[in-house]
Amino acid sequence: MVEGVRALVDDCRGSDLKRIGALANVAAYLNERLERINWVGFYLTDESGERLLLGPFQGKVACTEIPFERGVCGLAARTKKSQRIADVHAVTDHIVCDSASRSELVVPLVTACGSVVGVLDIDSPDLDRFTAGDEHLLCQVASVVVSALYS
Repeated sequence: MVEGVRALVDDCRGSDLKRIGALANVAAYLNERLERINWVGFYLTDESGERLLLGPFQGKVACTEIPFERGVCGLAARTKKSQRIADVHAVTDHIVCDSASRSELVVPLVTACGSVVGVLDIDSPDLDRFTAGDEHLLCQVASVVVSALYS
């Protein structure tokens, strides 16, 4: 999976439009290859550095803006640590975009200089869907994306 993502983001530097196109392809690729998910995509850090804005994704209509202070995506961006949530309904400030989502994995996109440029967000309708292996794999995917598009 990592090599497939690498092929999608290779040679996509140079413009915001190329970057957005590459992220759209990565979201589609992950949607095709990950089982038992109902949403996958990117939220990108806005100019203020305090909010995430909806980027390329696959799935139902989603929230368009998430402050770093709220939700699982905000926590991942704020702490620069991936968040693997077995039951999103047990998280008090979880932001509900799709009520069918039960578990979530969010991986921050962190540059070599420590800036958070966004997050990779994946939702599942299954409780406790994501394993430590999934988290490790998707952290590798995020690293490839950041290295290719944001360095």
